[in-house]
Amino acid sequence: MAEMLEKIPKELLEPAPMNHGESEVISKPQLSFAKDAWLRVRKNKGAIISLVLLVLIILMAIIGPHLSHYNPETQNLSHANLPPRIPGLEKMGIFDGSQKIGGVETNVYKEQHLKDYYWFGTDGLGRDLFSRVWLGTRVSLYIAFLAAIIDMVIGVTYGLISGFKGGQVDNVMQRILEVISGVPNLIVVILMLLIMKPGILSITIAMVITGWIGMARVVRGQVLKLKGQEYVMASRTLGASNGRILIKHLLPNLSGVIIINTMFTIPSAIFFEAFLSFIGIGLQAPNASLGTLIEDGYKTFQFLPHLMIIPCLVICIILVACNLIGDGLRDAFDPKMRD
Repeated sequence: MAEMLEKIPKELLEPAPMNHGESEVISKPQLSFAKDAWLRVRKNKGAIISLVLLVLIILMAIIGPHLSHYNPETQNLSHANLPPRIPGLEKMGIFDGSQKIGGVETNVYKEQHLKDYYWFGTDGLGRDLFSRVWLGTRVSLYIAFLAAIIDMVIGVTYGLISGFKGGQVDNVMQRILEVISGVPNLIVVILMLLIMKPGILSITIAMVITGWIGMARVVRGQVLKLKGQEYVMASRTLGASNGRILIKHLLPNLSGVIIINTMFTIPSAIFFEAFLSFIGIGLQAPNASLGTLIEDGYKTFQFLPHLMIIPCLVICIILVACNLIGDGLRDAFDPKMRD
């Protein structure tokens, strides 16, 4: 055995030189939390497509009423209940101004000798539905962003203070929360109608009173879980103030939960406004929202389906897009979903 070892070259028996610099190189590049979340959101095709659709709808809500040369409030009874007619597409046999009247396909524009183009048709008062749909979308998006701001300002602040203080302060704040949550939103809106006229202001006040409760409870629960972590105790030991701990340590770790819950709050707020307008205690004529347009269109749905279908499609796209974006953000911010 010894003779066999002597025949082996010494170079093979000597350990290979180790380059300590190369052995400590990290093979996978370091990523910040935000960049890592964005890379995972980007893999979710549904969330990306929904984000693009939502951005397009927001742009149309801003510029849509100006694309049509018809005023959304101007009435023209001679052009009432016209079907959609879009230049270019009418040559393909679609959106050419035809509708069934008495079971017979009739081109209304040709019968009335109209050269106008109403892309989404007109309502019962002859108002341009295209400009009114995007004007109504603007109101619905205002409600959505208002709900998001209320959640982030009132709900997050209330939940942070309640969960961080704990003890008697938390007990009193939660009892107040239970009293407020015991009153349904619909009842609050009806009470607002006794004080002021139905409209966007009464809906806004109702949402300010009760719209932040869910976010406050979620944030409080997360703060109760995080405030006992080692990094919070270390920061407190080093003399950090309560405000610094809340802003520098707890709030960044709650950002994922806050963003996700906000994205799920937006469709709920839009549906809430549409429901109130549909039952007649939301926006009032001549103001337009997606809820009022649906309420006007369902009455003549069998004869003029476009009056209801178009605003329903817009509100469905917004609701589905917000939910899919929320699902994508939830997966992106969940550490268990990391590769």
